[in-house]
Amino acid sequence: MTFNIIVLAKQVPDTRNVGKDAMKADGTVNRAALPAIFNPEDLNALEQALEIKDQYPGSKITVLTMGPGRAADILREGLFRGADDGVLLTDRAFAGADTLATSYALSMAIRKIGNFDIIISGRQAIDGDTAQVGPQVAEKLGIPQITYAEEILNIGNGKVRVKRRLENGVEIVESPLPAVVTVNGSARACRPRNAKLLQKYKHAKTITERQNENIDYIDIYSSRPYLNLTEWSVVDVDADVKQCGLSGSPTKVKKIENVVFQAKESKRLTDNDYDIEELVKELIENHMIG
Repeated sequence: MTFNIIVLAKQVPDTRNVGKDAMKADGTVNRAALPAIFNPEDLNALEQALEIKDQYPGSKITVLTMGPGRAADILREGLFRGADDGVLLTDRAFAGADTLATSYALSMAIRKIGNFDIIISGRQAIDGDTAQVGPQVAEKLGIPQITYAEEILNIGNGKVRVKRRLENGVEIVESPLPAVVTVNGSARACRPRNAKLLQKYKHAKTITERQNENIDYIDIYSSRPYLNLTEWSVVDVDADVKQCGLSGSPTKVKKIENVVFQAKESKRLTDNDYDIEELVKELIENHMIG
């Protein structure tokens, strides 16, 4: 038994380093001014996919991302950790997309990939915190969804069984396949890069990267097809350009602020009983606990 798995991943700006140039005049994020990282919960999602592959050798993991050309770094990162293939959705027409336009573009790419058993993504991206893209993709594809997943317990016989981590506890649910599963940050952390895979895929490039970098060892990409990262545009996925990017986005960002919390005062406590008792009394008096 094997499975075709699609992992939705996003290259996001490191929100720990938001500066004054983080936003453009049109209200979109100035990604070029911020360090880019692999969205943390998407790494949790990748680990769940890799564990399925460990259990069912021969299963295939395709990492799908949408973004500018540099988002190909996300695909390579997925390959270094155990994914089998990567697809980059990149086109000026995709720029400025909100969750609705993003989920539309991803769903069109997924239809083009075809033949999938399960789609796994992070619960949300740290540059938006909406948790909407995964569920919207499921709705556009007309398939079931399970959100807030902490662990995929079992997959097979046309079903997936998942442990969900909710605010007041956990629950175990089942869904028929194919399905979309969004994964919490409380799920197992993703395994590190594999040294052999790093050597195998370190030259993996999209066609645009090869052209921009004027790479002259073309024979490598002919003899090693796994180094050719797939790159699709709006036309390639038969998408309606009016539903993509800014034109397909009813949500507009008005302002981005970097909020830094600073303590006005602090207390240093020891571990003796008196200090602990006094702290508890103070918290009760301030209605912090009780």
